Amino acid sequence: MRAEADPEFAAVAERIHANVGRQGFMNLVGAELSELSRGTCTIAVDRRPELLQQHGFFHGGVTAFLVDNATTIAAATSRGQPALTAEYKLNLLSPAVGEKLICRARVIKPGRQVSVVAADVFCVSDGVEKHTGTALASIAMLSEDVAAKTKSPAA
Repeated sequence: MRAEADPEFAAVAERIHANVGRQGFMNLVGAELSELSRGTCTIAVDRRPELLQQHGFFHGGVTAFLVDNATTIAAATSRGQPALTAEYKLNLLSPAVGEKLICRARVIKPGRQVSVVAADVFCVSDGVEKHTGTALASIAMLSEDVAAKTKSPAA
């Protein structure tokens, strides 16, 4: 959705970018929020030895992390409210080899209490994307007052 068609989204996007910047694990993994729009989120991470398993593939935990974060962020963009992962089902389709891992999440059904979000994960090798994972997530939508109560003093 274009920004001029959704003027309220700029504030939502700004808040999400700020929150993602405070996620220590995003920084540890080196993941980047590369695209954000109402109901969608794309997160990517470059290949590094620390993110690989013993056969040289991206570790499944990296794929799971990208799904977890991208689906939650996509849900948060729908209504501009905080969100937490309630559950997800991840199918690993093929080994994740390549220079980059990309997760694209999109809201299937926004909800006041629970949103349903789908995600697909791709590995990029020589500019070509290979579908390596797919997921479906249930995301718990939080009210602003609940989210405020859970913030640490440092946040």
